[in-house]
Amino acid sequence: MLGGVASVAIFANQTALLNNGFQVASFLVVRSSNLSKKYSIPQPFFKIPGFREHVFQFVDSNNGSLARKNIVFAIPNKRDDAEKEGSEYYFRYPLVVDQKEDGSSCAPEIETTFSLLSCGEGIPRSNEINGKEDGLLAKLMAVHLHVLAMEQWNASKLKKSHKNYLVSATNLIHYLALKSLDIEQLNQELSSIGFLDLDTINQHVLASLSAGIRLLDNVKYDSSSHTISYSEGISSTKSLDKQMKGEFSINTLRKRASHTADLLLGRLPEKRNTHIMVTVGEEAIESETLVKDLLNAGTTIVRINCAHGSPEIWSEIIRRLKRSSQILEKPCRILMDLAGPKLRTGKLQAGPCVLKISPKRNAYGQVIYPALVWLSNPGAGSPPVHVSPDAVLHIDGEELLSKLEVNDVVTLFDARGKQRTLKILSRYPVFSGVGFMAECSKTAYVKSGAKLFIKDKRRKLSAGHVVNIPPLKQFIKLRVGDLLTISRDSQNEVNNLTSSTGTHRITCSSEYVFDSVKPGEPIAFDDGKIWGIIKATTTSEIVVSITHAGPRGSKLGSEKSINIPQSNIRYEGLTLKDLIDLDFVANHADMVGVSFVRDVRDILLVRQELEKRKRGDLGVALKIETKEGFEKLPLLLLEAMKMPNPLGIMIARGDLAVECGWENMAYIQKEIISVCTAAHVPVIWATQVLESLVKYGVPTRAELTDVAEGMRTSCIMLNKGKCIVEAVSFLHGILSNQSMKPNVEFKPLALSSHDSVDSTL
Repeated sequence: MLGGVASVAIFANQTALLNNGFQVASFLVVRSSNLSKKYSIPQPFFKIPGFREHVFQFVDSNNGSLARKNIVFAIPNKRDDAEKEGSEYYFRYPLVVDQKEDGSSCAPEIETTFSLLSCGEGIPRSNEINGKEDGLLAKLMAVHLHVLAMEQWNASKLKKSHKNYLVSATNLIHYLALKSLDIEQLNQELSSIGFLDLDTINQHVLASLSAGIRLLDNVKYDSSSHTISYSEGISSTKSLDKQMKGEFSINTLRKRASHTADLLLGRLPEKRNTHIMVTVGEEAIESETLVKDLLNAGTTIVRINCAHGSPEIWSEIIRRLKRSSQILEKPCRILMDLAGPKLRTGKLQAGPCVLKISPKRNAYGQVIYPALVWLSNPGAGSPPVHVSPDAVLHIDGEELLSKLEVNDVVTLFDARGKQRTLKILSRYPVFSGVGFMAECSKTAYVKSGAKLFIKDKRRKLSAGHVVNIPPLKQFIKLRVGDLLTISRDSQNEVNNLTSSTGTHRITCSSEYVFDSVKPGEPIAFDDGKIWGIIKATTTSEIVVSITHAGPRGSKLGSEKSINIPQSNIRYEGLTLKDLIDLDFVANHADMVGVSFVRDVRDILLVRQELEKRKRGDLGVALKIETKEGFEKLPLLLLEAMKMPNPLGIMIARGDLAVECGWENMAYIQKEIISVCTAAHVPVIWATQVLESLVKYGVPTRAELTDVAEGMRTSCIMLNKGKCIVEAVSFLHGILSNQSMKPNVEFKPLALSSHDSVDSTL
């Protein structure tokens, strides 16, 4: 121990190292949590021929300052066997994110990195990397040894991985070992002479390190003249070749990653490297053409959220999807998300069944464009895709609809008793019958039961009445400073209930939240659109003071998300609803999305339930949407790799951003992708992708760059919206590199003879 810094002495004999297939158990020792304790390095010591003795110091740091922390990267000696036997995977997963002013962050409490420093004569002298190639080679060999030591340390745990994932799990351990080292200086030195970049080798760590060692072993680098010369070197061995070829070779691991993605997500269409997933719901039943249009636009995976709808609705969606997929000969897989233990607001009492029809007016209140209204019988299906009505009225009246003609005028009395007229503009054949597009020049409030008549003196009046007007969605409008009471009592499920003190009330669907939260903790609603501070709690109520909302207030409705990032809520892994829904999913879907995964116990429960249903082939997508799930991602992957099921990760950025802080999302996204790349596990890029395009038909510039980032993953997911088909088509164009081509061809810049520069200048 030198200067209060934990040290690891690494001595390697080149011949023994290479001829013994890198069996490193006898090379490394030190596992220390007590810096005052003395440790001995096992005999015999080995030296590298042609090199002086090197000692490499791994410094455990906490935010740049030295700290006394565990160093867990070496093979234990016999005295540590008992400790090793009962322990978990041995690695540190460095999560480096900016800390907030209050000291909180999304990272673990202790940020741990290890710095690789050069030393001479066994004594630390300088943090600078020696420019000579022998020092660079020795450092890279030390990293290589560290990676192999981590694999050896976790060998017993790796053996529990399913045969389909053993190699990938091992490469993940290699990557985590590399991540535990601060190798920035070494990486810069390697890059400066055109060698490998250690930041990009996560998919094939061991093979890349072996290739780098072999190259350095055959290169002599003169730092004074910046020239490179080649020699036969000393690494003409079979051991490095095995790591550069074999099952850990770069090409083999790349193929493995591609194969793993195909198993989960299916084969990709030509000219595409990324799948397109689309969330669909009840609107897929209301429109006879939506599913077909989505497939034609480029959708390859459909997602159904089990938090909404019912088995009857899901069955119809799946039936239509499979039929359209077969007719169009466009394969499409089905992912069904389990609702999970998500906190949501309770249902508000339904509003009145009334529909407002409004023409477009200018600033003076004058009508510019009349409102377009679609008229059809309830079973006729949705309007054609190219028709965009402002309102849809379902009419119960066969005689009325059969007699309607273009230019006819239909009269009705709205909810206020005011007479309104609808002029028929056009007639369309639809799925079952006909539909009509009409225009309305005055504002009307139409309710179910409203009667319609044909206004024509030449013909007998034919009547019909409006049916199936949906109830208005109710909401509570919250402003900064308002008080909101969250109750577990279902009898408070009334719309806009406000007490005499001005406190708004709403219920929560998850009762166990009331036993965990504390005053002073922040709370967010609707994916962070509204924030508040918990002021008081009882066994049945939580009082919240609203601290953030829109300038004119924000609407909070039924079944909106609730996040309490700093609360230690004890969630159950799979809820009773999840277990019921899993029966349906196991019989109808290709993949199951497991929501709010936090701990390896959640993975164990999923594994048990899938084994009960004998679905070892059902794809499993773990949704990372909490701080705990992110911090334990490597352990979650290693545990899931014990299953035979095709495996994937979804970055559920909505809840994840609220839980961990928006300012940390850029780092978190990148880190999840890096870890999953090392594990050869496909990633699904989800939440608010092209949201403006999906909802309003025009993307923002930021959304386009977000798509570019998402192209690093195996699948990009779009949510529901009015312009979803157009959004899928647009995204398909980007992913197929069609819309990425510039309209103008740029030629390489070069100086012609008449452009020559005057040498005198």
